[in-house]
Amino acid sequence: MPSPVGPLELVARDGALEAIRFDAAVPAAAPDAPPACDDARVLDAARHQLEEYFAGARRVFDLPLAPVGSDFRRRVWAALALVPWGSTTTYGALAAELGLPPGASRAVGAANGANPLPIVLPCHRVVGADGTLTGYAGGLPRKAALLRLEGVATEADQAVLF
Repeated sequence: MPSPVGPLELVARDGALEAIRFDAAVPAAAPDAPPACDDARVLDAARHQLEEYFAGARRVFDLPLAPVGSDFRRRVWAALALVPWGSTTTYGALAAELGLPPGASRAVGAANGANPLPIVLPCHRVVGADGTLTGYAGGLPRKAALLRLEGVATEADQAVLF
């Protein structure tokens, strides 16, 4: 699907959204078989909700999700879903919320980087301890664009203000 942050590929399996991929290539030909009915429904719903998000009309996603990853990664991704629209948290704060020991922010960052459902599980809302934008699988310009869409000023925006 087209989006303000570039083309997105939506992937569903067994009636749940499994992945969102940046820089999706347009398929050369239509797939041999249409998606299963449940998958088609969730893909339509995901596209609709993402369009609402990019239009500023949706702050919370309501989709069946099935991200593939280790138990630890799924715990981190579940915590991401709780970071409110228009706000940020840090890797260290996320680790603390999960009851992890000091220094676990790197492991949280690695799980963030492996998030298969960016935007819906808002890893773009996690910033460095000093508030700077760090690490984003979709690239820092996308992270900044998503935060600006949510009304969060980035350090680039701050530089323009001063």
